[in-house]
Amino acid sequence: MVHPIEAFREWYSEQLTRSASLIPTACCLSTIGLDGYPNARFVSLKEVRADAFIITGPVDSRKGRELQQIPHAALTFWWPETERHVRIQGMAERISDADADRYFADRERDTQIISLVSRQGYLVEDEDAVKQRIRDAEKLYAHKPVPRPQNWGGFAIQPVRIELMAFRPSRFHERRMFEKVGDEWVCTQLQP
Repeated sequence: MVHPIEAFREWYSEQLTRSASLIPTACCLSTIGLDGYPNARFVSLKEVRADAFIITGPVDSRKGRELQQIPHAALTFWWPETERHVRIQGMAERISDADADRYFADRERDTQIISLVSRQGYLVEDEDAVKQRIRDAEKLYAHKPVPRPQNWGGFAIQPVRIELMAFRPSRFHERRMFEKVGDEWVCTQLQP
């Protein structure tokens, strides 16, 4: 039987190679809102490590608060170049500070500055003040590394279900659902 994480890695690698997208790592993260409504937004998958899917960002943003209070999450990938679709459901847990430092250091400098001065998802009360904080941070860190803000981290999503769907011209798409039962993955075929 194919291991779903290995199958994902193969598909993901092929998609990254063939993608014309500016952000080929984009996926839709869905969470359970604190108000009971589902919330979905696009994030960038950082990597798959130790069979967990890693995403990063401010842990005090809406998604961060939701994942910390209700750690059930879903990731959805749509890859038009390879005509594949992947759905992942799992449990989210915070990554370590050391990992957060490493992922933050890998970000482009402009995004580091924005992360340092902006409170993602909060209201802009004074746009000029926010822009001034950005300019001030750019000057302050012009010749030194931008420190990772304390509110910036990430989550490792440990999958409990992975659905891999390959589209077929006949419309009889191949849909395989993998579900974790104990330490094993159980695979079933779903109708298209």
